[in-house]
Amino acid sequence: MSQDSDIVLYTTQTPNGIKISITLEELGLPYKVEKIDISKNTQKEDWFLAINPNGRIPALTDKFTDGETINLFESGSIMQYLVERYDTEHRISYPKGSREWIETNNWLFFQNAGVGPMQGQANHFGRYAPERIEYGVNRYVNETRRLYSVMDKHLASNKRPYLVGDKCTIADIAHWGWVAAAGWAGVEIDDFPNLKAWEERMAKRSGVEKGRHVPDPHTIKELLKDKAKMEHHASEARKWVQAGMKADAEKAGKL
Repeated sequence: MSQDSDIVLYTTQTPNGIKISITLEELGLPYKVEKIDISKNTQKEDWFLAINPNGRIPALTDKFTDGETINLFESGSIMQYLVERYDTEHRISYPKGSREWIETNNWLFFQNAGVGPMQGQANHFGRYAPERIEYGVNRYVNETRRLYSVMDKHLASNKRPYLVGDKCTIADIAHWGWVAAAGWAGVEIDDFPNLKAWEERMAKRSGVEKGRHVPDPHTIKELLKDKAKMEHHASEARKWVQAGMKADAEKAGKL
């Protein structure tokens, strides 16, 4: 991170948030960080909505090639922007139009449209819903497991070290924070040995190690070892998740 930068990352400690900080660290780009307190709905304030109309993190601003500020939101879009503009040496990407570039997009969208939404719903029904609905829990945990099995088999084929080719790309970075938090969603990572080995391989990268602790320490592994702390954390999060949902519903009803 650096204070001498046009890049500003608006984020908090979530799997989607650390996608971007890890990407920035892997690229060695200087950037500033603005921590967004989602427990206080800071992301719904007008100043933030001017950057991301959807009111979600992460978001990023940068000085574009025309000298004006550009606003970016949706983690996959931000990651594509960063590598297309700054990864001229293809440290975590492949040349645009190449077979590997297309395959990277396959897995990037697999995460954005599959793993993230399904595991996010598993988290919601398992941790944040006001009551436990078994159908919802089973539906999303099982779908997350299915998606994990797809990755596990893919990594097993030809003993792939990463999702595409022989190097880490934004496709790997997009998945890592979610897979590292598998236990929070009720998924046992030991059931997917190739994916577990990949997660551990990724964790050894200096960019991942630096980026995962932005803007706060990444403590999900430690949390998963303490059932009492897990319950307390879920209880506190459940309160503001439900409050946020109520506020969104009330606002939508006034439109």
